[in-house]
Amino acid sequence: MAKTVLSVRDLVVEIPTRWGVLRPVDRVSYDIAAGEILGVVGESGAGKSMTGNAVIGLLDRPAQIAGGEIWLGDTRIDSLRGEPMRKLRGRRIGMIFQDPLTSLNPLLTIGDQLTETILEHLPVTTAEARARAIAGLEEVGIPAARDRIDSYPHEFSGGMRQRVVIALALCAEPELIIADEPTTALDVSVQAQIISLLKRLCRERGVAVMLVTHDMGVIAEAADRVAVMYAGRLAELGPVREVLTRAAHPYTAGLMASTPLASQGRERLRQIPGSMPRLGQLPEGCAFHPRCEIAQDRCRLGPSPHIEDGSGRASCWYPLHNMEKEDA
Repeated sequence: MAKTVLSVRDLVVEIPTRWGVLRPVDRVSYDIAAGEILGVVGESGAGKSMTGNAVIGLLDRPAQIAGGEIWLGDTRIDSLRGEPMRKLRGRRIGMIFQDPLTSLNPLLTIGDQLTETILEHLPVTTAEARARAIAGLEEVGIPAARDRIDSYPHEFSGGMRQRVVIALALCAEPELIIADEPTTALDVSVQAQIISLLKRLCRERGVAVMLVTHDMGVIAEAADRVAVMYAGRLAELGPVREVLTRAAHPYTAGLMASTPLASQGRERLRQIPGSMPRLGQLPEGCAFHPRCEIAQDRCRLGPSPHIEDGSGRASCWYPLHNMEKEDA
């Protein structure tokens, strides 16, 4: 089995406010192995990006890690602050953001930004760093990389800028990449190219990838396993094909039924009634029960158990595959 690169254990992120303490991430646990892409999916406000920011140490105050553990290999990183975390970020963890224009400095050339990162994290000369930067641009598919390395971000198209950001995230040879909605701002054809690029680099380099997205199509195409989040909690986790074709949690099933990919042949898409509750107004028990068609009394009383089923798990009193067995 591939070694575990990232291990998140019962992670809790809290935001103190004048109205009380909010928990945008509540007891979330998962692992990512070398060479694996874990897709993290859910509605806006589900806690996807907050989880990724907690891992890389980019939580905006007053948000803070209030519980649990984050391990990068054999190193516990949830308690790192300041310079130790800054050295880790970029060297062992790379980040790909949604909008490449906010990730790249418009006043510096692409080459300057790549070589600066390489020199900061690797023991190489300036000439070696430039050579590595050119090789990195060629690896992500930038044509005529040797000529374009001295261009500025605005001289690239949106898809090419995102390739540059991927090269920037990989240039210090990290073990883990956190990709936060890396294809949202791109058209469909460019999305497919970026997904193919991420999968190839993951396979060839053995990098672990945490892919944050709201797009189930991207998850189906790119991920090996998927973690479904709802109201800051992990609703379901498992191999992507199993989760997408045989969802255990009613929320996952609702997400799939509301996408064209899973709803072919129907006249109308199904929708999940209601909306996700605000963090300060979470219901007792399972947070999804007010919207769930199969909710029963004990769903309203306490936290849902983690039901294991083969290689996956779901936080639900009545996982759908158990109900299928009972019906049979």
